[in-house]
Amino acid sequence: MKNEKILTREDSVGIVETKYFTFDNIALEHGDKFGPITLAYEIYGELNKEKSNAILILHALSGDAHAAGVHEGKNNPGWWDSMIGSTKAFDTDKYFVICSNVLGGCKGSTGPSSLNPKTSNPYALDFPQISINDMVDAQKRLIDYLGIEKLLTVVGGSMGGMQVLSWLIKYPERIRSIIPIATAVKHSPQQIAFNEVGRQAIMADPNWKSGNYYGAALPAKGLAVARMIGHITYMSDVSMAEKFGRAKKNGAQPFKFTADFEVEGYLRYRGDNFVKRFDANSYLYITKALDNFDASGGRPFHEVLEGIRTKALVIAFKSDWLYPAYQAKEIVKAFKLSGIEASYCEIDSTYGHDAFLLEIEEETHLIKHFLKKIFYKYEVTGDYQI
Repeated sequence: MKNEKILTREDSVGIVETKYFTFDNIALEHGDKFGPITLAYEIYGELNKEKSNAILILHALSGDAHAAGVHEGKNNPGWWDSMIGSTKAFDTDKYFVICSNVLGGCKGSTGPSSLNPKTSNPYALDFPQISINDMVDAQKRLIDYLGIEKLLTVVGGSMGGMQVLSWLIKYPERIRSIIPIATAVKHSPQQIAFNEVGRQAIMADPNWKSGNYYGAALPAKGLAVARMIGHITYMSDVSMAEKFGRAKKNGAQPFKFTADFEVEGYLRYRGDNFVKRFDANSYLYITKALDNFDASGGRPFHEVLEGIRTKALVIAFKSDWLYPAYQAKEIVKAFKLSGIEASYCEIDSTYGHDAFLLEIEEETHLIKHFLKKIFYKYEVTGDYQI
């Protein structure tokens, strides 16, 4: 097939398929049981005989299960394709890599846009409030289903990093190491504020209709504005200046309320494209879960970690003003105080928060070295105790 040669690049894992795992229910953090639940997931590489080489990749707010490769007949590389594959950071010649769409999502996992079996209509706002911990509980059921007793590492950036911390607190016996990237123990007031503005933009759209817009006009303008606000926080002053400067679009008409500047056109483009692939209610639920997350449970974080023994690689980026490096340093300090063996690296990048998706060379070097140390003991001795 002619098109296939374009899609399956030499360094790609090639054509991949999204799989689905459905189970009965979980007890949500707020106390109610909810189910049935379906999780969309993808796998890359082979699980070894001992089932000791499994890595769980955890996505950020707008991510999904499609982390690497392409789907058949499409030219849609996964969101971390540059990091997953033969000889890459997560080397599929050595490791078995799993990525699932979170509970509450809209790309195959059960979320507000899914059909409620009791009504045969989308859940909409009848979908229960969920937490980062609920997402992790659902992922744990998937790992059980795959027959994996202990993960080599769990890794994620941004919201994915919060899920990493949740795995550490809830299921420390099921992981050998962690790699939280560009994340925090809990949101600051500023981080909550950005999310609230995005939520208000969606709910102010007349097409939102209290969440009951399925089968009708979407709250596209509100969701696009929410994405535009979010995307500003993902970049940095330097990266925006380098990418756009004050350049104006061809045919720009000054003082008309059009996208005269290149940066305006870019934000509108990102907002409009986001509407095509994401559900507004999922955005509301997931951002609320982010804001409510607190890995410390209101206590000094190092006290929560007492008795946990694992290894950690914590990565932050100097120009990230959405998740500033000081928040990563707080995580590392708590790890050190509690006895967790932690390495910290602050990468000098101008990309802002987006750096965790773009600083491939630096991240690859750090992660490869870290995983080699974790996996080395098993390869040499067969003893995999931390």
